Amino acid sequence: MGQTVCPPTPAFSPCDITFELSSEETTAHPNPYLTVVLEAEFRSPRYRTYRVPGFWDGGQRLVIRFKPMEAGTWVFRVSSNIARFNGKELQFTATESKSPGFLRPINVHHWAWVNEDVRTPHLWMGDTLYPFGYIDRAAFERIVDARAAQKFNHIRGVLLPRPGGPQRAYPSADRPDPAVFREIDERVRYLNSKGIIADLLLAYGDGQLTSLFPSWEQRERYVRYVVARYAAFEVTWQGVEAFETYENGRALLKHIGQLLKKLDPYQRPRSTGTLATSSPLAGDEWMSFVTYQSPDDQLGSIEHQLFAAPFVNLGFAAEDGGAGKAGGEGVDADAFRRRLWNATVSGQYPTFSNTGTSGLCGAAVDPRFADSPAARQMGIWFDFFSRTRHWELEPYFDVDGGRALALERVTQDGTEGIEYIIYVEKPGSVEILVQKRGYDAEWFNPITGERTKLKGFKGDRFTGTPPDRAHDWVLHIYREGRLEGLRRSYKFESRAILMQEIEQLPQRTPFEVAAPSGDALSLSSPAKFAARVTRETRATRAMTWLWTGEVTPDQRGYRVIGTGREGVFNIPSNIASSYPAALAVRLYGMNANGKVYSLIRVYQLSK
Repeated sequence: MGQTVCPPTPAFSPCDITFELSSEETTAHPNPYLTVVLEAEFRSPRYRTYRVPGFWDGGQRLVIRFKPMEAGTWVFRVSSNIARFNGKELQFTATESKSPGFLRPINVHHWAWVNEDVRTPHLWMGDTLYPFGYIDRAAFERIVDARAAQKFNHIRGVLLPRPGGPQRAYPSADRPDPAVFREIDERVRYLNSKGIIADLLLAYGDGQLTSLFPSWEQRERYVRYVVARYAAFEVTWQGVEAFETYENGRALLKHIGQLLKKLDPYQRPRSTGTLATSSPLAGDEWMSFVTYQSPDDQLGSIEHQLFAAPFVNLGFAAEDGGAGKAGGEGVDADAFRRRLWNATVSGQYPTFSNTGTSGLCGAAVDPRFADSPAARQMGIWFDFFSRTRHWELEPYFDVDGGRALALERVTQDGTEGIEYIIYVEKPGSVEILVQKRGYDAEWFNPITGERTKLKGFKGDRFTGTPPDRAHDWVLHIYREGRLEGLRRSYKFESRAILMQEIEQLPQRTPFEVAAPSGDALSLSSPAKFAARVTRETRATRAMTWLWTGEVTPDQRGYRVIGTGREGVFNIPSNIASSYPAALAVRLYGMNANGKVYSLIRVYQLSK
């Protein structure tokens, strides 16, 4: 037998082109995963080319899985070390499709589906189901069905089974079990059929990837295999569970990230899991978005001003909806909701986690916990932002009594305000400065989704209080007529988002490092840190602080070692390859107007 070309396929749908090895070829290649080379170069109707790797699917079967990006006749040429396949030119037909295209970072900090020149905003709302490929199929589908009904559009899971159990996916480093991956194929298809993107991690943390695949060649083969199997589906790549838990994690992720960038013809979004922030890897030029695993508002607020990329918070909280805590994680729905909205006004897209359904820390997965209070509040969050121009909102600072996002745009007549969203975690008086216009306003209850309409106002300042003080509230100020006009004009971007230049000159910085005062630090004796404001102004009345540390020659990237005006450094022992080391400590301070300053001090770090 030879190859089988897929029938006419809608554009943006996966197409499997299969190849069968003969008995002689099978004898010559007893482990096709290890020794057979198969790929194809596809030429589109508009003469664009895409190189796609193939994969071994068990027995004598090989597959090239491709997703055509436009309707028409696609021609492809096969390259292989199987002489019978090498050099073959074949073709298939892609039919018209209503697909919005590929998910892409857009407008600096946001997401959109892009199909040629058409952009459709994407409001990322994720869930966590780490062992998605290894739990009971019926339980998996119950959770996915529930999440789809709750309007989640991402689910995050790991392609390998959790360490400590049988490594069914890879009984050995040089031979996967295709039956396991065929089951994962079907689950990814099921997710996509429900409008949910699979956020795929290649491995858990604590060295699982390097333990299972000790050599670079084995890791490269694994990356090539998962790209060949899953890139044609709707996926994102999220590296490993926590890159910091790997020896030389930055170098490892740089190699893997560059492989993903090279091998994935569709350029799916790429990042990695983290203990705090993946931004230390941003300079390696393979990530397309930044992830967090932190509820710390100071970290997210400041880094939003530093990096021109979308931010996704994978772990601002895990809800304990009745299943109990997992690995010490778990908060009630009220605490979860507060963290959700604070992460949002810091400029982050959220990923949900529930201790009963996520598989967090190896906890059992039970679909009974899918309908939880915090999951329902995530749906309320989604409904609220679906009615906004969420793909243009940015953190806004001219507010007292809350934290805000806003859309203001520059016109020929000056700056006009279009939309303001203020999260009031502690109900009380709220004051916000806006562009002088006429506005509609309403209070939004983030628990129930109920709206309390206010009398419209005209001016440059709004002052008010929530309907009650029983819980947190959201104030929505907007110009309905202007929003409707932007919708009618199909204007995706109504303004340019410019990144600020961080002030690094000490003489212009309104604060200093007060502690540590010496020039030596020790891992065995955690040091206190403190910042001192040197110029008291209205802008410095409310400062946020971020402390990072890096041993620059080791090229491991920085680590967050503290937040806040004062505290005790938390310096990881693997921040350096050897000791003593020169630790560069950088202090970022952001004032009440959103202006960021930076100072750096160098300390001798010992064990």
